[in-house]
Amino acid sequence: MSENAPDTEPDSDVEADTDELARRAERAALRLANADEATRNEALRSIADAIRDREAEILEANAEDVAAAEAMLADGEYTQALVDRLKLDETKIEEIASMVESVAEQDDPLGETLAARELDEDLELYRVAVPIGVVATVFESRPDALVQIAALALKSGNAVVLKGGSEASESNRILHEAIVEATPDLPDGWAAHVEAHEEVDRLLELDDRVDLVMPRGSSEFVSYIQENTQIPVLGHTEGICHVYVDADADLEMAEDVAFDAKVQYPAVCNAVETLLVHDSVADAFLPDLVARYEDAGVELRGDERTREVVDVAPATDDDWDTEYGDLELSIKVVGDPYDAIDHVNDHGSKHTESILTEDTETAEAFMTGVDAASVFHNASTRFADGYRYGLGAEVGISTGKIHARGPVGLEGLTTYKYYLEGDGHLVASYSGEDALPFTHLELDGVDWTPGRLSREQ
Repeated sequence: MSENAPDTEPDSDVEADTDELARRAERAALRLANADEATRNEALRSIADAIRDREAEILEANAEDVAAAEAMLADGEYTQALVDRLKLDETKIEEIASMVESVAEQDDPLGETLAARELDEDLELYRVAVPIGVVATVFESRPDALVQIAALALKSGNAVVLKGGSEASESNRILHEAIVEATPDLPDGWAAHVEAHEEVDRLLELDDRVDLVMPRGSSEFVSYIQENTQIPVLGHTEGICHVYVDADADLEMAEDVAFDAKVQYPAVCNAVETLLVHDSVADAFLPDLVARYEDAGVELRGDERTREVVDVAPATDDDWDTEYGDLELSIKVVGDPYDAIDHVNDHGSKHTESILTEDTETAEAFMTGVDAASVFHNASTRFADGYRYGLGAEVGISTGKIHARGPVGLEGLTTYKYYLEGDGHLVASYSGEDALPFTHLELDGVDWTPGRLSREQ
């Protein structure tokens, strides 16, 4: 991006305002990239303090959002899962503040030397981690997502444009206000907040200023973003996650894991939506687990073989492709691990899958054969999370394969530059009959710092 890049002519006040917002974000990104780690960490700690200090205001704003959402729920326009994701309380506020502090405690993702190579004597090439630049993100009803994304953007030296769901508008406004007011020494415009769909549409046109778009939502929504912008898109789509209980599973462990994966928090994208069970253990495994699910209020559906074992509603073809985001689950009995792998690859969303088995060869076949960002062995799908992975937090879970995959933390918000340190070297010296040879020697354990060769000499 260049500050001299040509501007398109705005058609309205919204477009003019969005263009200015993007210009400010671009300038802020270039300055924030040069902010040292101590400055970024201090700003993050200030954000955490501000969130704690403004707890009452945040909860008051959130109560307005929740009341409006519950009215929409009563009218059948919202789901209970959406309302659950929207709610904040004192415990959640503290978790949000602690999350920001945990991001500050992460290693600095910037300035790391990813590779170093000597091209010739006193001519050294370095590949060094740097921020992406301006990141625009559109996300769902969870207000804590706004803070997570802003914190990760700040730690990684990126400017960010935030667009939350309208159902969380009051919560998002006060949280954004707290973030900006807590960071007066950072470049103006480093964290912008937009609310109108027209602003998002305009941002999608600004490929000369916005470097990455990260949508969090349905596959249809992510596809819409991809089809309406030339900006690279890092999509967070739905989580149609599976747990497969193998013939060689520890059934007691498998019951606990399958229960946790659905019931612990059903409204999130890493909750299991389909349970796959090997035919040889279906009779022994399903009755107790189904009773436990039903006691927890889970609405169950099953294929024909499942319904021979337990009394549940019939599953339809659509159920295998549905992210319920609620206390609902489909169950299918499969003949062998490869049937499970085929079902996951046919119906999964490439998010998170889990196998329960004591057979390591079967575990390996499943884990390498399933196409997903995260694949677990003897563990709940609910572990697919940036904080639980030790990333501090996440901006989303990428189900694609390019640039970043799985929970996207600080590393996923960086790219790299090549820095070349020389001593008056000329390309002409390396061409023609008397061309000098390149050494192309790997420099292990050598980090780039400006003027490194000059200081050595």
